[in-house]
Amino acid sequence: MSARAAAVAALLAAAFACAPQPAEDPSKHDQDETVLIGSKSFTESVVLGEIAAGLLRSQGLPVEHRREIGGTRLLFEQLRTGGLDLYPEYTGTLREEIFAGRALPTGEALRRALADLGLGMTPPLGFNNTYALGMQEARAAELGIERISDLRRHPGLRFRFSNEFMSRGDGWEVLRRAYGLPQRDVRGVEHALAYRALEAGAADAIDLYSTDAEIAYYDLRVLEDDRGFFPRYDAVFLYREALRQRAPDAVAALARLGGRISDERMRAMNARARPPAGAPREEEARIAADFLARELGLRGARQPRRAGIAARVAADTADHLRLSGLSLLAAITVSVPLGILCARRRRLAQAVIGAVGVIQTVPAIALLVVLIAPVHRVGQALGTRDTAELTAMVALFLYSLLPVVRNTFAGLAGIPPALQEAALALGLPAGTRLLRVELPLASPMILAGIKTAAVLNVGFATLGGFIGAGGLGQPIFTGIRLDDTRLILQGAVPAALLALAVQGAFDLLERVIVPRGLRLRVEAAGGGP
Repeated sequence: MSARAAAVAALLAAAFACAPQPAEDPSKHDQDETVLIGSKSFTESVVLGEIAAGLLRSQGLPVEHRREIGGTRLLFEQLRTGGLDLYPEYTGTLREEIFAGRALPTGEALRRALADLGLGMTPPLGFNNTYALGMQEARAAELGIERISDLRRHPGLRFRFSNEFMSRGDGWEVLRRAYGLPQRDVRGVEHALAYRALEAGAADAIDLYSTDAEIAYYDLRVLEDDRGFFPRYDAVFLYREALRQRAPDAVAALARLGGRISDERMRAMNARARPPAGAPREEEARIAADFLARELGLRGARQPRRAGIAARVAADTADHLRLSGLSLLAAITVSVPLGILCARRRRLAQAVIGAVGVIQTVPAIALLVVLIAPVHRVGQALGTRDTAELTAMVALFLYSLLPVVRNTFAGLAGIPPALQEAALALGLPAGTRLLRVELPLASPMILAGIKTAAVLNVGFATLGGFIGAGGLGQPIFTGIRLDDTRLILQGAVPAALLALAVQGAFDLLERVIVPRGLRLRVEAAGGGP
């Protein structure tokens, strides 16, 4: 019976992994030739990423744009290690965040510092998207606040800054000292959520990007930086020097964008992607195509029309199932033997279960970021640059270990001694005892652990969208950025239904495989998930 249980559980995990794949874009070339473009998780970065993607497609280059991959450090690390070929960045961010503590006052100094890392930088695109602080217009008028220094008169104000701004060299702590700000209710949040906090009255001031469409969308007052604290943030594209060698036309094409995007033009493009309430929102790819047609005369840069909602949900669900299924199958393959080893070597059990338990204490997003560099090195050794999915799968695999190892150990350790002695008295070899007696008796607990891991896997897999691994997390992160509840639900509802379906499938599997008497014994012992 244990062999049947293990086989069916493995088949179920394999079914997840073998879910139908989304249709491949026939225009895609070999992965090694594809130019991988990244963008940060705010509207302007996505628009710039689409401009670069459309421009390079017009040169006949195969392109993949990975939208909304977190913040600066995450994208820069992926660029440095080869997980991306290029992404839009800002000179102020490079000086204050990436190269903090180094004197790099000129563009040439920045280029030399980047060249030491195997990276290059295009000429500035033409606009300065500097940091700023903002408040709702009505609240600022009520308190008479027009400049950042005016905030000193109101120590009770609540600040909600983007997580990146909280720790940057040009962020909150340095700003606080420069202006002598007394506020203490200061917390970090996701940048897109900071606007919602302001609108809901849960915050009084947030950090802004000066070209944000959200400034007009939420009717915000941008506070004057009366001490000139924030440096210039000229937009540029960073790229790998390896891209210049592999596709010199790509870097030459990007250089054509130098000086072509003014502050006003960038604000207008952002506003089209994030219009005021009631106005229709335009796709970033369409905005980019219009810009390229107007500025560079490129009429064929627009992307193919996006698939309908049903097709997108199906494709995201297939990606989600693949992430969950492959990681779960790997976890079962490793965890069940590891649990058996712990049952055989009790002194080892505490160390092993403690180790896999520690992994689950690491925040999921932190684990994803930490894994990017080592997984990419492994991916390079295997001949692939596309390691976002692999990174997500490794993280999910690590998170799945604890419930399966623990339950396998507990199931085997909980077998009554009398039954073990009876098997010994029959003279059964150790392998036969394990397969014919011990694993069948422990199968309810093992299956319960696999079910727990599977349900957790489906939930955690939504975080794969944070690093561009796809799945149902992608529309959730996009919906948060755009304040679009429909997009959030487009990812959240299928993910929730998928988790319920997985739990139901395992409940049914347990009833088919595990005899009723064993199920009742496990439930009485509290051994379920």
